[in-house]
Amino acid sequence: METGLKGKNVLVPGASSGIGLAIARALAAEGANVVLAARRGDLVRAEAARLDSAVGIGIDLTDVGAPSALAEAAVEAFGPVDVLILNGGGPPPGAAADVSDGQALDAVHQLLLQHIRLTALVLPGMRERGWGRVVAVGSSGVQQPLPNLALSNIGRAGLAGYLKTLAAEVAKDGVTVNMVLPGRIDTDRVGSLDAAAAKRTGRSPEETRAASEASIPAGRYGRPEEFAAVVAFLASGPASYVTGEQIRCDGGLVRSY
Repeated sequence: METGLKGKNVLVPGASSGIGLAIARALAAEGANVVLAARRGDLVRAEAARLDSAVGIGIDLTDVGAPSALAEAAVEAFGPVDVLILNGGGPPPGAAADVSDGQALDAVHQLLLQHIRLTALVLPGMRERGWGRVVAVGSSGVQQPLPNLALSNIGRAGLAGYLKTLAAEVAKDGVTVNMVLPGRIDTDRVGSLDAAAAKRTGRSPEETRAASEASIPAGRYGRPEEFAAVVAFLASGPASYVTGEQIRCDGGLVRSY
C-alpha cells in the first residue's frame, strides 16, 4: 500500500523510547521527515541520527511553553507540520479516592491542556493546506477505566472528548483526528506499572506480568512496533475517511465492542 507519507512533516513528542520511538521509526520508514521530541535530549538526538530524515529536540513536554517552542522548532527543521502525534508520559498510579486537587490539575495539564495547546498551533496550517493528521496515543482506560490509574483515566478521558469534538469540526478541511488505545504494550511505562502492582500486592514482578498476560486473549503483551503500525496507517493518505475514531491495539484486552 502506498501510504502517501513521503515528504510529509511529522512531529512525535515522547519519542525517546517505547511507543513514541516506534511511531517515529515507522513514519520515517515511510519517507516522512520526523521531528522526535523528549525530555532526554541526548537520547532523542541519537535516535533521530539513526533515521533517514529526522531531528531530535530535547524539551520537557510538561513545561507551559513547551508546545509553542516545539511547534516552532518543528517548522524550522522541516516546515509546517502535516502529521501531529499526541504522545507523552503518564501520571503516577493511584486510587480515585486518594486524588488531590493538585494531582488532578497536574494530570489535566499533562494529558489534556498541553495536547490542546500543541494541536492549536499546527491545526490552522493543516486546514489551510487541506490535509492533516492528528493521532493521539491514548489508553484502554478511555473505554474501560483501569484500576489504580485514576489520574490517567481522568486526563485521557478529557482528551478523548476534545478529540472527538474536534474531528467533526475539521473533517471537511481534509484533517482527520483519531485516537489509538494501547492495552499492555511492552514498554518501560508498563514495566513500571507492573512493578508498582507487584509491590502493592506482594507478588513478584514475574507473577504480576504472568497474571496480566493471562487476562489478554492474545496471551502476551504487544510490541511497540505493532502499535506503531496502526498509527502509521491512520497517518497515511489512504486513511482519509477514518476520523473521530478510537481504535484499540490491545490484543483483545477490552471486552466491549
